Amino acid sequence: MAGKVAQFEKAVNADTMARNLAALYNQWWIQRQNKESEWRELRNYLFATDTTTTSNSGLPWKNKTTLPKLTQIRDNLHANYMDDLFPNDDWMKWEGATLEANFVATRKAIQAYMKTKVKESGFRETISQLVADYIDYGNCFADVQYINEQHIDPVTGETITTYNGPKVIRISPFDIVFNPTAPSFSEAPKFTRYIKSVGELMTEIEERPDLNYDQAAVDRALEIRNSLSQFKIEDINKSEAYIVDGFGSLQEYYQSGYIEILEFEGDFYDTVDRQLHKNKIITVIDRSYIARIIDNPSYIGRDSKHHVGWRKRPDNLYAMGPLDNLVGLQYRVDHLENLKADALDLTIHPPLKIKGDVEPFTWGPEQTIHIPEDGDVEAMPPNAAAFQVNNEIAAILNIMEEMAGAPKEAMGFRTPGEKTAFEVQQLQNAASRIFQNKINQFEIEFLEPILNTMLEVAKRNLNLPELAKVMDDDFGVVDFISITKEDLTARGKIRPIGARHYAARAQLMQNMIGVFNSPVGQIISPHISAKKLANMVEEYMGFEKYDFIKDNAALFEGAEQEKLKMQIQQDLQEQSMQPSIEEEMLQQQLAPNPTE
Repeated sequence: MAGKVAQFEKAVNADTMARNLAALYNQWWIQRQNKESEWRELRNYLFATDTTTTSNSGLPWKNKTTLPKLTQIRDNLHANYMDDLFPNDDWMKWEGATLEANFVATRKAIQAYMKTKVKESGFRETISQLVADYIDYGNCFADVQYINEQHIDPVTGETITTYNGPKVIRISPFDIVFNPTAPSFSEAPKFTRYIKSVGELMTEIEERPDLNYDQAAVDRALEIRNSLSQFKIEDINKSEAYIVDGFGSLQEYYQSGYIEILEFEGDFYDTVDRQLHKNKIITVIDRSYIARIIDNPSYIGRDSKHHVGWRKRPDNLYAMGPLDNLVGLQYRVDHLENLKADALDLTIHPPLKIKGDVEPFTWGPEQTIHIPEDGDVEAMPPNAAAFQVNNEIAAILNIMEEMAGAPKEAMGFRTPGEKTAFEVQQLQNAASRIFQNKINQFEIEFLEPILNTMLEVAKRNLNLPELAKVMDDDFGVVDFISITKEDLTARGKIRPIGARHYAARAQLMQNMIGVFNSPVGQIISPHISAKKLANMVEEYMGFEKYDFIKDNAALFEGAEQEKLKMQIQQDLQEQSMQPSIEEEMLQQQLAPNPTE
């Protein structure tokens, strides 16, 4: 399919190649400007406190109130998505592809390592930001990098490692462009835009020699930057034609202390040499200098960036979000709300119709107006239809909730009408079908490849053994195991099962309760195995770690209780039959002395 390979002239001169890459980036960026305009408009509505910052600002209303319905839907979706993705601490598991990969020790080591790194790297916080992008923009992008965060103790001079391992990095949708006609995001050639200070870039080059930056090209870019920063804006010919995103003119950019880095990843075809170059990483500084050209070192044969869209478009990788189609309805809601408020203002402070030559007067309570014979002062009544919009506003708010796939039942509200418990559950399952489909899509297409990329990056970069925290099932205490690179080289996949397992478990338990509470449950009860039913409840409710469901455990514990009761009763009887010490002493005192 088209769109998998970028085309540009590699050229003998690296500077020419850098400009060709910058031109390709600029072409793809310009092509999606309409989409970025939609993102900005939606973002303005989400964080608006009044209509002055939204597209409603052009309306001639005195009132500028905004009803934040889009914001409420967004917060509702975000809270429920996060709750489904991470319902408990056991939301991911290892599935080995070979017999050796399914050994208990292997599974335990990989899961322990991943759980430790997920917790230490702030994984959930980053995923929370990505879920917000999934809702706000309909597209979220992430990269996985191996991070070695260290600092030196100023007292002892000791080097302390705060975190060492794979980490998920959020990429703003505004900072990545790609060919949207590619069959998939993983196959699409792409540019990622980074803004770094000069100090950050030099620190990265010094601490990460594995990045293979061309030091000579970087030094040359910095030297020219220092020279151009001394010029005035009028000294740079046609500087107004070189607008760098976010910096204004070219002269302002060079004086800012920041460097723009464009990083190309993917396959490209050299139109001059007619040669295909596969899986390359090319870094461009200032859109003028090539800082590196390397093969992508990933084991999986592609870049480490991932993408998922909420509502996919045919033949276009830029997806729509759940709120995109609702911006017009939000505009309508704010329009009607302010129309009603202005009508109420006109009722309380109506305009006056003055007929004839009326002397100047003050309009207010207990004021006197002098009116000639042919004069008159009359308050103009507002249009009564303006006060009939409350029902229309309520209907629009309900429609917005339903169209976003966020039914009111998710917020604790119940639809009207008497229903049985089984009917209520059926309605809730049907109402949340869109919601469950979208969260499953995020989990399968985005979260799962991210976790496996984290594992791949760890395999590639882990050199020294690391400790991972596990729970000892025999003693119920926290233990630590040493993880080596060999422990992570098993064939298989990490699978997040939070949303999928949560929904399947809930539906199964609800169906089971519905059947057993019906007459059918009474009919089939003689044929149901209580042991297997107990095992199913233990598995689907996540009770395994508590280990309180065992074969006939209640019978054995009941027998133990009865035995203990009988023993206590027997001891009490024996004690009641034996005379107390005081009674023995009294009997000894009253007994006659045989010597007498």
